[in-house]
Amino acid sequence: MNELGSILSCGAHVPRLRLQRSAIAAAMSWLSPPGRGNARGTRAVGNWDEDALTMGVEAARGCLAAAPRANGDDPDARRSEEIESLLFCSTTAPFADRDDAVMLSSALDLPPSVDTLNVGASLRAGTRGLITALHGGNRALVVASDARLTRAGSSQELTYGDGAAAVLVGPPADPALATVLATVSLGSDFVDHYRMSGESFDYALEERWIRDESLLKIVPLAVADVLLAAGVAAAEVRHFILPASHATSQRVALACQLSEARREQRVLLECGDAGAALPLLMLCGTLETAAAGDLVVMVGLGQGVDALLLRVGAGAAAFGRPLSDTLERKRDEPSYVRYLSHRGLLDVDFGMRSERDQRTAHTVAFRKAAALNAFKGGRCERCGTVQFPQARVCVNPECRATDTQVAHRLADSSGRIKSFTEDWQAYSARPPYSYGNVEFSEGGNLLMEFTDVEPGELKVNDAVRFVYRVKDDDRARGFRRYFWKASPA
Repeated sequence: MNELGSILSCGAHVPRLRLQRSAIAAAMSWLSPPGRGNARGTRAVGNWDEDALTMGVEAARGCLAAAPRANGDDPDARRSEEIESLLFCSTTAPFADRDDAVMLSSALDLPPSVDTLNVGASLRAGTRGLITALHGGNRALVVASDARLTRAGSSQELTYGDGAAAVLVGPPADPALATVLATVSLGSDFVDHYRMSGESFDYALEERWIRDESLLKIVPLAVADVLLAAGVAAAEVRHFILPASHATSQRVALACQLSEARREQRVLLECGDAGAALPLLMLCGTLETAAAGDLVVMVGLGQGVDALLLRVGAGAAAFGRPLSDTLERKRDEPSYVRYLSHRGLLDVDFGMRSERDQRTAHTVAFRKAAALNAFKGGRCERCGTVQFPQARVCVNPECRATDTQVAHRLADSSGRIKSFTEDWQAYSARPPYSYGNVEFSEGGNLLMEFTDVEPGELKVNDAVRFVYRVKDDDRARGFRRYFWKASPA
């Protein structure tokens, strides 16, 4: 049996904030009859400084951290330097005319020679990107991420959720998490939902129409074709990944003769429909529980069907819990109104302090790209002192050497809080504005913002890690800036 390629590593990121669906239903109960919609579980909602790009960076970092090295066990080799291609798959990428994949590559500190590609325009973007990477035959990182807006009171408000997943693929290898045995793609201009360019919200058609006229007819064809291509019987399949509700996936599995296969449903219950990222998030969850040798059918949906047949490899035995870990790192978002504000669905008056100009000096941003995007400081080769930003002169008063600094990435370091301020007077989309002095584990200090914290939580000496987030939005010119922030470890 021919093998198309191997899945070497996976990463997942679901935002910490979770909005109870029951809270959404209660807030909008005046609009809908009692019992309408599924109000069980939670919906993952990004913080105000999270979007499809920042979530993709976080998922990719986890994927690369767990990836096997291509060139042996050289402890000095950087996994990011082994990536040849990067595909960013999203229907909600922040920029329509700026290369989001290049921005993602820069935040991950990948070499500029990495081939980048943006895949979008359909919820099949994640599986299309995966299939494209497999047929490329090189070591490629596929990142799928979506943070879709939902109109208040809509059915999507209950079902959608924010999330990202990353998959590292390469030529057939052993051991691997899984090997892809066959893929099939069937295009169909069946409109189940759509969003015109420039619009904020999806328009969805009736669920029964989608299920009966599309899923129950097209998906079984694609699944039958991919099993035939690999010479595998449906009864041999142990896991079935379908980005659809539990009830719909049951009916589709029966039509595909896969009703006995296990189906990953935690993502939909605890996160929600994460758009292009949903099939890859489900794959992460499936690989956590699958045994070596298990066969997995994975389906992507969106104006057609992608079907992939995978065989779980020996590497799954040592696989971590990327999906379970990110689902368990959660915090309740008690305020439905604050969620609406974060997503720009409620125009809140933040006062005059929020009116400052956020114009970006693009010349400076380009010259300082390594510091701003990849969070690179400097390390003195003479005395070892680390500092941010990198400069010609070492800040160590006992050294003060000139031109001895080399670039030193701080994004993957840890740190501790030396001091902090919760400023209720300065503007913040999620008051208070929290910032303070952070000491890096290898030395060096930086005054920086904190994120993912509530008032009263910060303490001196608390451990922090660093995350790539939205810095601010220039609404006058329609531009968004990003930088790294400190988050509780």
